[in-house]
Amino acid sequence: MSTQQIDATAGETNEVDVIAAVNTIADRARTASRIVSKANRSWKDRALRAIGEALVARQAAILSANEKDISNGKERGTSAALLDRLSLTPERIAGLAASLENLAGLPDPVGSVARGQTLPNGLRLRQVHVPMGVVAAIYEARPNVTVDIAGLALKSGNAVILRGGSAAANTNEALLGIIRDTLDRTGLPADAVQSVDEYGRPGANALMKARGRVDVLIPRGGHDLIQTVVTESTVPVIETGEGNVHIFLDESASEEMAVSIIVNAKTHRPSVCNTAETLLIHKDAAAAPAVLAALDAAGVRLHVDSRTRALLPAGINAETATDADWAMEYMDLDMAVAVVDSLPEAVEHIRRWTSGHTEAIVTNNLANSEQFISDIESAAVIVNASTRFTDGGELGLGAEVGISTQKMHARGPMGLRELTTTKWIVQGDGHVRQ
Repeated sequence: MSTQQIDATAGETNEVDVIAAVNTIADRARTASRIVSKANRSWKDRALRAIGEALVARQAAILSANEKDISNGKERGTSAALLDRLSLTPERIAGLAASLENLAGLPDPVGSVARGQTLPNGLRLRQVHVPMGVVAAIYEARPNVTVDIAGLALKSGNAVILRGGSAAANTNEALLGIIRDTLDRTGLPADAVQSVDEYGRPGANALMKARGRVDVLIPRGGHDLIQTVVTESTVPVIETGEGNVHIFLDESASEEMAVSIIVNAKTHRPSVCNTAETLLIHKDAAAAPAVLAALDAAGVRLHVDSRTRALLPAGINAETATDADWAMEYMDLDMAVAVVDSLPEAVEHIRRWTSGHTEAIVTNNLANSEQFISDIESAAVIVNASTRFTDGGELGLGAEVGISTQKMHARGPMGLRELTTTKWIVQGDGHVRQ
């Protein structure tokens, strides 16, 4: 069935066909997962390295496909920040290959023992990590995620079904073809990595309803995508969060460190979820004017409250912040800025507006850093470093399937261990319960 036959208003017959097609994909994924779950580490690592080598060797085809997506994005008026997120370059492809190499170098989580003991009655217990089974991911305009999630799923013994969205359709098709060809060549089932992209939005809807065939669904993208998956899916969902990320500039922070960290957190790659969106400034922070000047010089459009406006160096224009700004994940070179009287006031602001992703403090006061760590409830809390470090690769996980902001099962960057569950193994010698 061609993509053209299916759209968001597909008729009843087409909807039935799409559901049947997606269920078939899920069933093939289940069969493949049983093979991958038993593959030893050397087999999986060999496949990961081969995929990385194939991505580099066939990068011309990937870049050609990516050019089509970029061109289509420009015609649709896609913002520069989102085009950056969509773009692949030889350097980024090399980075994807490097991340697969890093994954290959990490310990295999499958079979590792979470805990174990021998009970007084002689029963021997082990709780061991095992693959989830069939993992699905719905994401948008992020071709790097196609490779990251495929690599993480394979290493953790899972099969994966991808829905990468129309914005990156050509790029994802090229990447998926390379991954599947390489899996087949290395002896692992190609159906361990599949996509429902050809079925459009109805395919995504069918994937969300494939409870019993898909074990867990992970959305990765903006607010609307994530909330749609959370509210409409009957498959269990691990909620990854949009990044309304805050930095608190403490009164004790040095100017040099404050400028370096805050400018990096906002401008290093503004289109991603660990970019800082709100800056909270202590009323006595001596570094504030230098930080604001540096942000302006870096091209950041400031959205400020009245107290911040009084701190702006001459010549800096800024918009007046509203409640919408405090809730905003800009994913662009914009930043909301407010002045607060104290650390507790900063914490209260964060608690009201945060998405639960990452919060940071820049300080030279140990007591303040410890209080911030204790009071902030987000998935990641950072002291004197850029928020850009909330990333699976940067934190030594090899890659990430997303940043979980929920409090069940997994929280923060989700790497290999987070794509496993556990099972209990109980061994006895003829034990019966009295």
